[in-house]
Amino acid sequence: MPVRSLSSSVLKWPDAQTVKGALRRWTKKAVRDRDDVLRIGFFGSYSRGDWGVGSDLDLLIILADSDQPFERRGVEWDTAGLPVPTEILIYTLDEWQSLDREGRFYQTLIQEARWVYARDDQRPVPDGGC
Repeated sequence: MPVRSLSSSVLKWPDAQTVKGALRRWTKKAVRDRDDVLRIGFFGSYSRGDWGVGSDLDLLIILADSDQPFERRGVEWDTAGLPVPTEILIYTLDEWQSLDREGRFYQTLIQEARWVYARDDQRPVPDGGC
C-alpha cells in the first residue's frame, strides 16, 4: 500500500521493482505452502510497464485442480503482504487449456503474462514470453 514519507505528507506509491520483488517473495511462500500450483504470473499495467499511482497487481494463477468454483478461489489466497491492491484470476489447468484461444481476453493474457513461477513438469501452458 502507499507509504507516507517521514518528512512529508505526500504518499508514495511502490515502484514496479518493489512490487515485483514482493511478488517473488510471496510466490516462494505460496508454492512452498501448496502443491497444486502449476504457474503464477502477473499481467496488466505492471507487466506492460505503464503502472502508476493507484495501479493494482493483476495475478494469474494456474492450479492442477480445484474443488472450489472459479469465483471463490481467490478467497484462499492471502495477498495482504503485497504492497499494492491485488486482483487474482485462478484457473485450473483444464479451464486454462479450454479458454477460447481466439478470444481477445486470452490473447491479452498470453501477450502480457510474465510468469514468476512455473513448475518444472508443467509444459502445456503457454509461457507468455517469460
